[in-house]
Amino acid sequence: MGRMGASHAHREVQRPQKTRETLLRIWFYLRRQKISLFLTALMVVGTVCLDLVGPILLGEVIDRHIVTRNLTGLSRLLLLMLLVYVSSGALYLLQSHVMAGAAQRTMRDLREDLFSKLLHLPLNFFDRRIQGELMSRLTSDVENINQVLSNSVTQIVSGSLSTVGVAIAMFCINPILAAISVLTISLLTILSNRWLAAQTRTRFRQQQASLGRLYGFIEETIGVQKVVKAYGQENAFTAKFDRVNEEFRLAAIRAQSFSGLTGPMMNAIHNAAYAIVAGAGGIMAVLGMSTVGVIAMFISYTRQFGRPLNEIANLYNLLQSALAGAERVFEIIDEIPEVDAHHVTALRKIRGDIIFEAVSFSYRDGVPVLKEVSLHARPGQTIALIGPTGAGKTTIVNLLTRFYETGSGKILVDGRDIREIPKVELRRQLGIVLQDTFLFSGTVRENIRYGRLDATDEEIREAARLSNADTFIHQLPLGYDTILSERGSNFSHGQRQMLSIARTILADPAILILDEATSSVDTRTEKHIQEAMHRLMEGRTSFVIAHRLSTIRGADQILVINHGEVTERGTHAELLEQKGFYWRISSNSGKKSRQHKTAVPEEACPEFIAL
Repeated sequence: MGRMGASHAHREVQRPQKTRETLLRIWFYLRRQKISLFLTALMVVGTVCLDLVGPILLGEVIDRHIVTRNLTGLSRLLLLMLLVYVSSGALYLLQSHVMAGAAQRTMRDLREDLFSKLLHLPLNFFDRRIQGELMSRLTSDVENINQVLSNSVTQIVSGSLSTVGVAIAMFCINPILAAISVLTISLLTILSNRWLAAQTRTRFRQQQASLGRLYGFIEETIGVQKVVKAYGQENAFTAKFDRVNEEFRLAAIRAQSFSGLTGPMMNAIHNAAYAIVAGAGGIMAVLGMSTVGVIAMFISYTRQFGRPLNEIANLYNLLQSALAGAERVFEIIDEIPEVDAHHVTALRKIRGDIIFEAVSFSYRDGVPVLKEVSLHARPGQTIALIGPTGAGKTTIVNLLTRFYETGSGKILVDGRDIREIPKVELRRQLGIVLQDTFLFSGTVRENIRYGRLDATDEEIREAARLSNADTFIHQLPLGYDTILSERGSNFSHGQRQMLSIARTILADPAILILDEATSSVDTRTEKHIQEAMHRLMEGRTSFVIAHRLSTIRGADQILVINHGEVTERGTHAELLEQKGFYWRISSNSGKKSRQHKTAVPEEACPEFIAL
């Protein structure tokens, strides 16, 4: 429950809405593209000026050349209007291209910071999160920000400048018509969007949260296809997916419904404004207070005044989605990473003398996992840890690797508190072979070299030979250049385990951790793996967590862990003499061996496997 249960209790962490802070942080990334922003700003100003000139030329065409029937002047002004509008369109295209490049570079920086932060976060952060939900922040949320920066920033800036410029031009030409036009559009726009603004943001956040849960369920299901098929749970998973998918559908409908109200509402406002301006202008023209050209100019300006407001109103919904995504992204970036204490000092080559002094730990407050555990592993010794599931065996090695920090007590390596050793240097001295090995997509050679990136091909082959992997590698179609699929699913479990051991041999660690490394393989493969493990353990301080007695009988010290405490300790012979928990396990194994001659007790004893 300590690590597993927490993931469901923290599926979504909602932060307070901090629009201003979020915008400033986005600007912090965007301002790095100073040259592109400066060029875009110049082009935006140019397009706004050209757009303001167009209606003026239209008024001149009507009043001076159409009314007076001056074809020569009309032709010249029409050519000038064509040049103005073509230039304006060209600048629009160019500024969009420049801004798109700036936006992509900004998103590259943001993704790099987000991915880097994920790599440096402690494991307890991932215990509280669903992988798919984190994936949605790296993909969907970042893409929402990208859409705003690529397509919307220039529209918002140019629209704002255009609105101000048009308003000034209209008041300079005819204050009465300008007041009618500006007040009508502004008041109607503000009143209509005041309510929408309060509703849209919340619904877009709900939509993104639902999308994260959907991604999480999809990723989880794809990763456990064998389990789903083995237990015939296809229909159950389909039903659960339908529920999660329906939740997202309803959240998306609510968000998009409010988003869809904006366009029709703004069109109605603008049409009403056009009618009011046209009616007022017509009356003024009849009364001789204005010319037809001025009325045409004002209708064009009214369209220009209302169009940016309409675009900004439509973009407002996209902006809300982007801000919601940005808050979720910055929530990850603001997480506290793994850090070393200020007084850490460099680590020299270690001997492997390890001491646990009354170490206690809990994943959740009030639920202790380890209770004052003490042990001493001398250089080159092998320490075996056995006990029931959840007793705290893996937690001990998690504390040694500093994946988690001790609650109380301390752990010493060669007499130094591990909290005084830089985590990177400490982990460089540790080699870990887990039951569930992880291999990356790539060649066999690349996966082994991951243990030490500067290793030569000859060193890789020697590590594979020592791990008994060299034989089956040479039988592969491309040998060491054979491509592994995701997680190495095109290899058997035993082959993956031997490649993992080869990787650890190449790393040449001083301390070795074997966490149930042979519990899921057959007897023949286990023999090969154990031979490789014995070579790997020579001269190294080793911690072995195992479910099979054959793996731990030769250990220098065996610790029985139960309910977070060391209940028994000693060698195999010493623990048998104590006639305690370990003795009962060994006795049951012997009985099972006599009852089933074909069975190997260390492999098939249900009582021991139940541990």
